[in-house]
Amino acid sequence: MPYLTAPADARRTAGGEQLGFGVPGYAHPLLAPAEWAELARPGTPLHWAVLNIANGPGSRPDPHCLEAAGRLRNARERALHGAAPNDSVRAVGGRLLGHLDLAHGERPFDELIADARSFIDWYRIGGFYLARCPADRDRLPAVRRLTGTLHALLAESDSADDGGRLVLGHGSHPYPGYAEAADQLVTFQGPWTDYRWSQVAEWTADYPPERFAHFVHGVPRTHLEEAMRIARWQGAGTIFFTDRSDRSDRSDRSHRSDRDGSDSRDGRMAQSDPFAALPSYWDEIVSRIGPGISE
Repeated sequence: MPYLTAPADARRTAGGEQLGFGVPGYAHPLLAPAEWAELARPGTPLHWAVLNIANGPGSRPDPHCLEAAGRLRNARERALHGAAPNDSVRAVGGRLLGHLDLAHGERPFDELIADARSFIDWYRIGGFYLARCPADRDRLPAVRRLTGTLHALLAESDSADDGGRLVLGHGSHPYPGYAEAADQLVTFQGPWTDYRWSQVAEWTADYPPERFAHFVHGVPRTHLEEAMRIARWQGAGTIFFTDRSDRSDRSDRSHRSDRDGSDSRDGRMAQSDPFAALPSYWDEIVSRIGPGISE
């Protein structure tokens, strides 16, 4: 099995521990109402979801995004403080993260902090997703400076419980020091054809599964079980698998944009993003990783 590079007892999730969803960023709520509604559905094993208006918070508060953010925040409150949850995933509740594009380390620090403040002030987010995060050793000090400042901003706000959550969107295995710069790292983002032959970095075995996330597109329904097995063996606690690809998502989103009469930038971005909509097997994968799936 090419996705194994360490003995079975080194894989933290080999026993079938609970997985949960991380959503890299659905399309605008006007274009993806079903997707945003699913995030707040009771029992959905959601760890976090990313809000991205215009490659960031946008220039002003968006009423539709405010409504979606409020629903997800209320769902989290119910999960944490309502009726006693019967499993660890429901107890976590889904956080809303603001999308910050690091442009592989090229965006100025002050711009990123300004975007972060807007997300906190307007949408009361519970953390940040740092998209296109650099992965090399030389960029680590700058990322540490940014994440330290973001943690301080979140700690000062009244919207982020437990100090908030920071996720680094590398998309591949970074220099190991990044594991100490944030709460979670995205160590794979790409197609199923690459994921099924992927190899995990040895250093990840020193950390628990909640520190890593995998996003895979083009996963056929018939290979869902294999994809979940790979995630567990490679020590990822958060996943998003979809059967959508760039081509299929473009066709579907173009149709929906035409139907809604929308020509927004969000709609154009969604056309090429396989993670912008629900997979066709959403209910099935929810049931597979939901309550009772662990042994």
